[in-house]
Amino acid sequence: MFSYRHAFHAGNHADVLKHTTLIALMKYLTQKDTALTVIDTHAGAGLYRLDGDYTETSGEAQEGIFRLLSEPKAAAAPVKKAPAATKTAAAGGAKPAAAPGWAPALQDYIDLLRGLNPQFAETGDIAHLKIYPGSPFIEQQFLSGRDKLKLFELHPTDFKSLSGNIEQLGVGRQVAVSREDGFEALKTFLPPPARRAMVLCDPSYEMKSDYGRVATCMADAVKRFATGTYVVWYPIIPRPEAHDLPRKLKTLAVKAGRSWLNAALTVKSSKLTTDTTGEVIRPGLPASGMFVINPPHTLKAELQAALPQMVALLGQDRNAGFTLEHGG
Repeated sequence: MFSYRHAFHAGNHADVLKHTTLIALMKYLTQKDTALTVIDTHAGAGLYRLDGDYTETSGEAQEGIFRLLSEPKAAAAPVKKAPAATKTAAAGGAKPAAAPGWAPALQDYIDLLRGLNPQFAETGDIAHLKIYPGSPFIEQQFLSGRDKLKLFELHPTDFKSLSGNIEQLGVGRQVAVSREDGFEALKTFLPPPARRAMVLCDPSYEMKSDYGRVATCMADAVKRFATGTYVVWYPIIPRPEAHDLPRKLKTLAVKAGRSWLNAALTVKSSKLTTDTTGEVIRPGLPASGMFVINPPHTLKAELQAALPQMVALLGQDRNAGFTLEHGG
């Protein structure tokens, strides 16, 4: 049950999508004067070392944040405009061209990384990009004194790391860390006192039951507090449960009469290949998605600008592309 450690995956392409989206959400939701409650059901360790043993062992950050930042970004033609609902890789597998400079949502993401890595900010040298924030640190960056952040993490080692990392922030009672099952603990915080909340549900999916638990948890949350913003990250892998989850969330949102947005980023083929010796090579995680119930009205346009750049810079083969759907 506790085999998954996000430290192996920190800064990968899924984190680029997840955290760019999360920053856009937090930036919008914290603009209002009314207090916001943010609940992170599977918080992880909070901070990660990109030069640590876990990250260097997996190499996933090299195909994620390091690849994003090492590619020329000011070169080519403007990003091709996406249709109103959906955009995929260009015909024939060509990558969409990157826009001059960063899309605003990606710029915000990179600026946050610079804030945590002063030497990287000063020099621009990605060799100095060593600290990577998990969702708890991203969420806390945007909170005002009136807002609250509830973090849940069951893994004993990650819970200990999370508690220590949050303590270093010196934010007192603004952030609460609990070693509890986030799926179950969420129920006790909805509806929130000030009637404004954002929930991030980002389990490991190491157990097939997680897919069903996410759908059930979100259905219960929307029933308890219909106007909250609910954010679900999910992997896109050759497993029926993975493909069923966004469909279930869409059905849930439609039945509840709530707006929704689904953004998915594919960086490579999901097919198994073989090396010269006939050994099977597994592709790792080829794609992931972010499903948002009650998204801000600004989110679609922000991701429409950012996703083509993610494909152009993170795509590894002709299967790279993205979809962006919304409704309600």
